[in-house]
Amino acid sequence: MKKYLLICLLWLTVGVAQAQSVIDDDQLGAWYMYFFTKKFKGSQFGIQGDYQFRNWNIGGDLEQLLLRTGVTYQPKNTNVTFTLGYAFIATGEFGESDRTSVEHRIYQEALLPQKVGGRFYLTHRFRYEQRWLENQDFRTRYRYTLFMNVPLNGQELKKGVVYLALYNEIFINGQTDIGDGRTVQLFDRNRFYTGLGYGLRNNLRMQLGVMNQTTVAYTKPQLQVGVHHNF
Repeated sequence: MKKYLLICLLWLTVGVAQAQSVIDDDQLGAWYMYFFTKKFKGSQFGIQGDYQFRNWNIGGDLEQLLLRTGVTYQPKNTNVTFTLGYAFIATGEFGESDRTSVEHRIYQEALLPQKVGGRFYLTHRFRYEQRWLENQDFRTRYRYTLFMNVPLNGQELKKGVVYLALYNEIFINGQTDIGDGRTVQLFDRNRFYTGLGYGLRNNLRMQLGVMNQTTVAYTKPQLQVGVHHNF
């Protein structure tokens, strides 16, 4: 009898722990982000990157710390930019736990901007990632994003201009086996974002919006506060 009581107690304990770790789909999270790009004078090379502090809630419950930087190259007589970069990511668990897992990532990227109708600024981003995640086999991932910025009180993204900012990004896993008999689906996640931006300077913009992230496990809204710096 004591044996069965112990088994039941352990089962209840595991059940409570799992219940506490379930992600709250309705809770608004917040991502605070800084993006930068710089072209070296007289060169086709430059650097770009982003530093992001992501929370499961508005602040205090860490979802991810992401630090990413890459070297860019723009071929002559084109507006296409290629990037080779590295990212460090620390991912936290939802809720009260302070436990984190670490990921190291190398990525290759192509940016293809275009302007449509004199006012619609589109950018296609193709990204391929090689990922080393803690306690998982080596993984890869494919990402495609379509960005669109639409100035509302002008025709250029410059100082004093308010603009509508939209993007949609889809993530596809390169493989389904991640080690130790564990698997994931080919579809990883999708992000859809709507926001407003404002030109603080000709080379400095700020954006505020909401991104809805859909994974196999959950769909969750995230407030996004971003600074875009081109210098």
